[in-house]
Amino acid sequence: MKGAPASRPVSNEPEDDSVLAFAVPGLDLRGRIVRLGPVVDEILTNYPYPESVARALGEGVALTALLGSMMTRHDRFQLQTRSDGAIDLLVVDYDPPGRLRGFARYEKEGEAPLGAPAELLGRGHMALTIENPEEDARHQGVVALEGEGLALAAFEYFRQSEQIPSFLRLAVAEVVEPRGRRWRAGGILLQFLPPRGASLIESTGEVPDSWNEGVALATTIADHELVDPSLSAERLLYRLFHERGVTVETARPLKAGCRCTDERVENMLKSFSSQDRADMVGDDGRIVVTCEFCNRRRIYDPAALD
Repeated sequence: MKGAPASRPVSNEPEDDSVLAFAVPGLDLRGRIVRLGPVVDEILTNYPYPESVARALGEGVALTALLGSMMTRHDRFQLQTRSDGAIDLLVVDYDPPGRLRGFARYEKEGEAPLGAPAELLGRGHMALTIENPEEDARHQGVVALEGEGLALAAFEYFRQSEQIPSFLRLAVAEVVEPRGRRWRAGGILLQFLPPRGASLIESTGEVPDSWNEGVALATTIADHELVDPSLSAERLLYRLFHERGVTVETARPLKAGCRCTDERVENMLKSFSSQDRADMVGDDGRIVVTCEFCNRRRIYDPAALD
């Protein structure tokens, strides 16, 4: 018989740039909590984003970290939105075991866009794509963006496709540190996963009281708790669920990083015909390639690509 999980004191040591899986067995709940510091700050400062755009992208990075870390160790995960808002395109990639990158495209003419992330995204759709390069397999789910933001869209995705009761909260903030102002982000995902799964809800037509209790506890989280650099994820979970008992797995570290490399970009350019490369040459006689994600600029001599 499998024994009960080993108990230990709650860790008060904050772990930035990590995602922590947890369970509340007494309520049939499982979830993940993500805390992002330098990783999200690097991604949000690759471009001189207006504050409002950076907040929207920060939410996308936090959500992608939560969902991407649920994949198998070989699966890549991408979150992409296309919409009619000031931010017409937002893309965040998660590569196993925990590498993140992302960018947002917005109208740069005129004044910087203002408003909450949900307003800037507007209406359109959000696509969640899982790709396994080893098996050449790809799966995509699409859910509508109804002007209510990423968290609500993800909630609808779980409700419609997974049929799993879920709770999701995201937070992004710019904090003042000794080194200056830095971006932080956090999020928590809570799901009802009883032993009999969705069949329990389907058979009764009702969500059990244990789920309602879990949501009631989770809704007490304040945004500042999700981004507080001095508050550990374990301490926050203990605040929420200590009366019911909470177990945690080993935190998974996250890092910022791009897929682009000198070799990959050079091979991409060499795959074009000589005429196509000639059309890319600028007034200075060089080919300039700028990565949309990390904003790194690479300059090539066309003659060296022949």
